[in-house]
Amino acid sequence: MPKKTLPSTDVPLAERAWRALEEEIVTLRIPPGSVVSEGGLAERLGLGRTPVREALQRLASEGLVQILPRRGIIVTEIDVAAQLRMLEVRREIERLLARSSAQRGSPEVRARFTTIANDMETAAKRDDDVSFMRLDRAFNLLLLEAAGNEFAAAAMGIMNGLARRFWYAHYREFADLPLTARLHAAVARAIGRGDAAGAAKASDKLIEHLQEFSRKSIG
Repeated sequence: MPKKTLPSTDVPLAERAWRALEEEIVTLRIPPGSVVSEGGLAERLGLGRTPVREALQRLASEGLVQILPRRGIIVTEIDVAAQLRMLEVRREIERLLARSSAQRGSPEVRARFTTIANDMETAAKRDDDVSFMRLDRAFNLLLLEAAGNEFAAAAMGIMNGLARRFWYAHYREFADLPLTARLHAAVARAIGRGDAAGAAKASDKLIEHLQEFSRKSIG
């Protein structure tokens, strides 16, 4: 694999490694079924083995890689049958997270949601899917932070990456990037306003859209 250059940042090394590898797996630059190594990924990222090892452990907990002792590390396949079952769970948890974020998020955090909403729609207008995926991840992580519910966060942590990868694998055939961005932005803006009921309603609309998209992709 060619070496990947990471932007200069004060983010901890393990977090930097996770963000870089999660993006490469979710956007299929490291395809499902790939066999990778800790050393090879460390060289690719220009980081040491320790932060890469920590990132891989996190990715394993999120279902994106499988670590097989003495055999290597395998990027998991996309399980199309599991997608709709996952969305049933996500609908309930994301509604809770959206409502709680609107209620508990500080003014500064709610302002970040509004910024993400604007940036998502801009990325979609430019057909910049990678920027949109980065913003989607930022939205998901901020949602978990703002909601202040560690149990909901733990449940969503094992679904976000898998759901994002499924969407990216199929969106050019079955999705409308500007529409998807608008639906995400509606949730983010409602949270930004502190509108708990509006955030929950917008979250339901987003999941309904993703369910329809998933049925088209699977069918």
